[in-house]
Amino acid sequence: MGALLALTSAVVHGIVDFAGGLLSRRAHFTTVTVIGQVGGLVLASLAALLIPAEAVRPGDLLWGALSGIGSGAAMHFLNRGLSHGAMSVVVPVSAVTSVALSVLCGVALGDRPGSLAWTGIALTVPALWLVAGGRAGEGGGGRAGEGGGTRDGLLAGLGVAAQYLALAPADPAAGLWPLAAGRAAAVLVLLPTAARHARRTTAALSAGAVAVGAGAALGLTLFQLASQQQMLAVAVVLASLYPALPVILGLVLLHERVTRGQTLGLLGAAVATVLLTLG
Repeated sequence: MGALLALTSAVVHGIVDFAGGLLSRRAHFTTVTVIGQVGGLVLASLAALLIPAEAVRPGDLLWGALSGIGSGAAMHFLNRGLSHGAMSVVVPVSAVTSVALSVLCGVALGDRPGSLAWTGIALTVPALWLVAGGRAGEGGGGRAGEGGGTRDGLLAGLGVAAQYLALAPADPAAGLWPLAAGRAAAVLVLLPTAARHARRTTAALSAGAVAVGAGAALGLTLFQLASQQQMLAVAVVLASLYPALPVILGLVLLHERVTRGQTLGLLGAAVATVLLTLG
């Protein structure tokens, strides 16, 4: 069940990143990011009220807030990169960075993956790079500039790793209140930047950003549940397979071409998923 929850989290985050990238090309990325975090706050708060919590301690809320700051930073830099069309640079760099840091920290905290899981972990990094990086040099990738895309990807990856690692110590008895605290912290951190770049946006774009933020909160909720039933290192790697979905959506909805490298990456991601599930 832990592996299934982590994979579902990857699917949700893949859809969210694809939709958020499209919205960030139609409205300022800071507006999309902060409205999205408000949507996530609403969903997380409602879910926390509906799901009973045995004991909510200040420490759990603090860990949740730290996770939310990482989440807000990740979405800020990810949307900034995607607003320039640099998905082929930003997505693979952010995914590989977050996987590497999260797995290393998970092992340092006591995770002991088996040989099959280690093989899957090792296979995931090149698979993610091939899947999301296969379009380098095409279309929007060149508009952002490779250096800027790489920088945004690294910063987004650091944020994703912080989001996962800070949420792990929260006591399951706290229910989903750490997630709600995280979304509140993200909104507070992002508001000053969004205020400086405030622009009028349409109701449809605002609604889309709220939906994207709610989806991101749902994906993180699924990850939290997965990490309670699965080793952190394995849960992070499975949840980080999300770059495969934007490529598939781009193929189906935007009629983009799939390169030979992307095909190899998708196959590698599938094999890695099986190994991590068995290991």
